Amino acid sequence: MNAITGVTAEAPARAYHLEHEPVHPEGSSTLLGFWIYLMSDCLIFAVLFATYGVLGTAYAAGPAPKDLFDLHLVAINTSMLLFSSITYGFAVIAMQDRNQRGTLVWLGVTALFGFAFLSIELYEFAELIHLGATPQRSAFLSSFFALVGTHGLHVAFGLIWLFTLAAQIARHGLIEANRRRLMCLSMFWHFLDVVWIGVFTFVYLMGMLR
Repeated sequence: MNAITGVTAEAPARAYHLEHEPVHPEGSSTLLGFWIYLMSDCLIFAVLFATYGVLGTAYAAGPAPKDLFDLHLVAINTSMLLFSSITYGFAVIAMQDRNQRGTLVWLGVTALFGFAFLSIELYEFAELIHLGATPQRSAFLSSFFALVGTHGLHVAFGLIWLFTLAAQIARHGLIEANRRRLMCLSMFWHFLDVVWIGVFTFVYLMGMLR
């Protein structure tokens, strides 16, 4: 220790270390963590798709996709989710323009499409159960409800996240943290859109061709 200044010899070295410490962009760990989460979600859906691929023809003398699926209803449902992705894109554009009101409006429109999607899906499930096509009826129906139901749960959680984020934007504005959260939700929402296209093609369209 310096007897005059009272500063230890290690102080300059510590100051040098702090001065040259690498600077990480704000929010980089959040985005990285969210990408890791999306990759884990990809694995979950990959397992569910693989399960359906193995069990999707095990009807156990019960109803097959041709007996159950209404492609017109599913097509309408698909359009609801596709439109929601488009309106979310408009919300991101409004965010980039620092347009808080426009961001909230487009988030609200996205939520309406999301609710429409969930309502149609719940109606489809209710109709299947009314016909006796429950998950216990066959391996095909078990894997179908597991895959489509898991996707529906993700959409429901996405809507909860969307309303929470909209409340934060209305209260605090388009601060950096909210902009980052908006981009994370954007990745999640578009990911669900891509997964549903796989469900629509692999489960519904190919099921009707069997």
